[in-house]
Amino acid sequence: MEIQVVHNEEANRFEVSLAGHLAVLEYHQQDERTVVFPHTVVPPALEGRGIGSRLARTALDWAAAQGYKVVPLCWFVAGYIQRHPEYQPLLAE
Repeated sequence: MEIQVVHNEEANRFEVSLAGHLAVLEYHQQDERTVVFPHTVVPPALEGRGIGSRLARTALDWAAAQGYKVVPLCWFVAGYIQRHPEYQPLLAE
């Protein structure tokens, strides 16, 4: 099954809706060049399907396309970046 991530710009988050559950990765602009990822939520019913990783990858790809640096306050996003070195250049200093 293909996991579809939706960028909900009004709510400042990336979303996956599946089987009546909603997983989200929230963000907010720190300044013109920096985006902060404070929180990721994957309901227990959706865990173990790679949804958190899909949210993180989509959000980080979006940040890169926008030319943003990122501040991963969320432990999940921080861990994802650590495990995927291709995203480490996005880290804000």
